[in-house]
Amino acid sequence: MAPHVSYISRPFRPCVGIILINDAKQVFVGQRLDNHGEAWQMPQGGIDRGENAVEAALREMLEEIGTDNAELLREHSAWLNYNIPENLANRLWDGKYQGQTQKWLAFQYRGSDDDININTKHPEFRAWRWASAASLPALAAPFKRQVYEQLLEDFNDLLC
Repeated sequence: MAPHVSYISRPFRPCVGIILINDAKQVFVGQRLDNHGEAWQMPQGGIDRGENAVEAALREMLEEIGTDNAELLREHSAWLNYNIPENLANRLWDGKYQGQTQKWLAFQYRGSDDDININTKHPEFRAWRWASAASLPALAAPFKRQVYEQLLEDFNDLLC
């Protein structure tokens, strides 16, 4: 569907982002099924009507990685935005958005690696792994790197 509203005047899609930290202070990242590049990302997803950010994050975690066995450590104080390249934005969400505004939440993972199952009902990832926090910006798609760098700074005490 071709968007009727110019790219720059479109709103940002509200969603959550999940920093899932294991006992070794590594962060869960997955490779999206719809991206054939080398980019990796942390779980994220839209906030449904009536959900708060924590509820949305736990639901998204269960939907994307098959488990929500995690304890909330902290919610970021601000909403962080990123623009999606216009050609991609025109294809996603019927061209309604120019990017995403995200409320990020850090969780301590309480399960084992065997509990993680990316082959969910509606899979989003083709592979997953634990990554060092410092490597996150370099692993991410270029348009997400600034947000990931901000997250490293703001959640540094949880990641070291």
